[in-house]
Amino acid sequence: MKNMRERIFNIIQIGKRTDFLSTGFDVFIVIMIILNLSATLFSTFEESLPYAGIINVIDTITIIVFTIEYILRLWTADFLYPSKRRAAAICKFVFSFYGIIDLLTILPFYLPFFFPAGIVAFRMLRVIRIFRLFKINSTYDAFNVITDVLKDKKNQLLSSMSLILIMMLASSLFMYSLEHEAQPEQFANAFSGIWWSTSTLLTVGYGDIYPVTLGGRIMAIVISFLGVGMVAIPTGIISAGFVEQYTKLKRIEALGEENELKFVTSRLRHGHSWTGKKISEIVFPPDLILASIIRGNEITVAKGDVTLCEDDVLVFGAKHYKNSNRMELREVIVKGEHPWIGEKIENLDISRLDLIVMIYRNGKTIIPTGSTMILDGDTVIVYSKRATLDIIKP
Repeated sequence: MKNMRERIFNIIQIGKRTDFLSTGFDVFIVIMIILNLSATLFSTFEESLPYAGIINVIDTITIIVFTIEYILRLWTADFLYPSKRRAAAICKFVFSFYGIIDLLTILPFYLPFFFPAGIVAFRMLRVIRIFRLFKINSTYDAFNVITDVLKDKKNQLLSSMSLILIMMLASSLFMYSLEHEAQPEQFANAFSGIWWSTSTLLTVGYGDIYPVTLGGRIMAIVISFLGVGMVAIPTGIISAGFVEQYTKLKRIEALGEENELKFVTSRLRHGHSWTGKKISEIVFPPDLILASIIRGNEITVAKGDVTLCEDDVLVFGAKHYKNSNRMELREVIVKGEHPWIGEKIENLDISRLDLIVMIYRNGKTIIPTGSTMILDGDTVIVYSKRATLDIIKP
């Protein structure tokens, strides 16, 4: 059952391109989203009345698919949050951004069945069907670049928005001083010009409020020019962020040669020759990498000064080993202009489920810490913590 749930999790999550079922599931969900949104948009036209039955069938089928997907995500939430218990993982997914989006996607369809008396009121909730657009974002990881850019540039964006707000308040005060006597109804107080300054700075210019005095018109021209520049600041920040993010992804893909590795586990039984020795004192078999140590319910990074104890489970990585128990252990060769070069491990932008356990440098093996710096030519060993956590689960 556990293996089946893990396989389902790998299918419904954003998987590898080589995984046919995962890729097929992503395509299928996107098709369902497009069908659902197309039916919703078409239903707003009067020409759709003869096709109301077909629209209802499409809506029902797609909602059933979304419901099954939501249930499967709840069922496999503990694989998404491996550090939490199953109940806690489910709660975390339910209240996560995409968990809320998935729930709002199907909620308007089922509410009338449970509360028939409020069916008229629930029709107003159809507007939240727009949240189905966000399901595309949850299906393709490329869309997550948007959120990554906003997170990386949040400080610059906040600074630019602060400048815009300051300019809006200043322009409102200026226009009140210049236009109040000529237009006491339009510019009644210092804050009555906020709407005018907003439409002017953001280059909308509705024209419902405008200056009539010479000084007010001159000030409006100046503020309009400043508004163009102010709006361009956050636009430029976001554009530069997109370029940086895609450049980073392309460099990692082009310059980081990755080779998939396999892993094996071995438990130290009573009387084993390695028991009581430090890792630095042991000569391991060739082509094997000691990735970590499982001691009880804890995972320990295999540092050279760690002493092995009886009943320790050693996790080895190997390039040429076939076993049904696998995890994604990979070897990243850092070279050229790779973005990791010159960066400390604690500052690297890697998944929360990935862990750098070892570095090969000039024929030597380095057990890294957070302050270890990656150098040109290093071979970095990375493996998924989720796979290791699965081993110690009962």
